[in-house]
Amino acid sequence: MTLPPRARSVVLLVLVVVLLGAVGYRSLTSSSSAADTAPIGDGELPDGTSAFDDDHAGITELDPDLLRALRRAATDAVEDDVDIVVNSGWRSATYQRRLLDEAVAEYGSRDEAARWVATPQTSPHVSGDAVDVGPTAATSWLARNGARYGLCQIYDNEPWHYELRPDAPEQGCPPRYPDPTHDPRTQR
Repeated sequence: MTLPPRARSVVLLVLVVVLLGAVGYRSLTSSSSAADTAPIGDGELPDGTSAFDDDHAGITELDPDLLRALRRAATDAVEDDVDIVVNSGWRSATYQRRLLDEAVAEYGSRDEAARWVATPQTSPHVSGDAVDVGPTAATSWLARNGARYGLCQIYDNEPWHYELRPDAPEQGCPPRYPDPTHDPRTQR
């Protein structure tokens, strides 16, 4: 049985639409899409990111010594039933600028925003030298144990912000600054 030419064209068109629809659906629902495996370019991290999530630039662009210390701490914290989540790590200068602009809008002035967000030129996140961690159980665990790994809270007003201080295992963490506006590194 042969179909008339017009019917064959309609059947062929329907098959092409169904095939394209199936391919499109599979691409949208695939768990191994390029978006899932490529590092997020500006450093923004999805909720629940661990120090071991190597598919995010916010983790992989951290200073290697900081990342090693963080991973050792995260491994040991699990033994105390504490999960250390990385809320922010390395950030691009563009992302840091966006965070600063948002802080100015939220706090009403550049001076007040500076207590919470550094400029792209002075932020240790942009150089890969800082991590912001959570939840509260993790920040509490790091406050008690971080120095053993060289991980130190730097600012009194940011219990989530940690940087590597290699001498901390022997000498303890240095005194904290009240906030970033008291940190000489942010005065450049």
